[in-house]
Amino acid sequence: MVAPSETQPAPPAPPGRHRRFPWWAKAAAALAALALLFTLVTRADIVPGLDDLFGEETHDRSGPALLESIQDMSRYEGASGNFQVVVDLEKDTKYLPDSIRGTRTLYVGTGSVSSYVDLGELDERSVVVDEDRTAATLRLPHARLGKPALDADRSYAVSKQRGLLNRLGDLFSDNPNDERAVNRLAVRHIAEAAEESELAERAEKNTSAMLRGLLTSLGFEKVTIRYGEER
Repeated sequence: MVAPSETQPAPPAPPGRHRRFPWWAKAAAALAALALLFTLVTRADIVPGLDDLFGEETHDRSGPALLESIQDMSRYEGASGNFQVVVDLEKDTKYLPDSIRGTRTLYVGTGSVSSYVDLGELDERSVVVDEDRTAATLRLPHARLGKPALDADRSYAVSKQRGLLNRLGDLFSDNPNDERAVNRLAVRHIAEAAEESELAERAEKNTSAMLRGLLTSLGFEKVTIRYGEER
C-alpha cells in the first residue's frame, strides 16, 4: 500500500543570494541619485568643503575689439532721457496647457534715449546776418530722437516660466537663456515712451540756449532761432 504524497517545503535559498529588484525600481533609484548629486553640486553650501571642490571659475578668453568704422558727427545732443519698462511676454500653444508647452517672461528693461539737432543740414541760407553784424537769424531742423540704448547692467529678468517641453528643448539649445525677444520689446516700448515725452522740445530749448550764448560771445546783440521753417 502506497502512502499518500505530502507537500514538501521549498528548499531555503542558498546563502549569499539576494532578491532581484524590478527594472523600474533600479531606474527610480538612479534618478534619485542623480537628483541628489545635482542638488549637492548646485547647492554646494549645504555641505562644507563642496564649495571649494565644485567652485565656479570664470575665464575671459575674448579677442581684442576691432574698430570697424568711424563716423563724423555734426549734431548737437540737447537732451537725454532715462526710461524703464516692465515687459510681460507670454507665448502659448493651442490645445496645450502652459505647463506642457508655453513660456512667460517678466523682464525689466532700462535704457536711455537722446534727442539732437542735426547741424550738418545747415547751409548759407540757414543763417542770416544783418549788415551791422549785430543781429542773426538761424533756421534749424526740428530735434530728432536717437535709437534707444538698453542698459544691460540695469536690465534683468524677474521671472521665467517654461513648460515641460520648453525645458526639454533648452537641453539641446545653444542659447537656452536667449532674451532677444524681450530686449526688442523693451526697446520698442522705450522708443514709444520717448516719442510721447517732451524730450525733443527740451533738446530744441537747450540747443537754442547754447547757440545764443555762443553768438552773444561773438558780439551779436540779437539772436533769433526758428525750427522747422522752410528756407
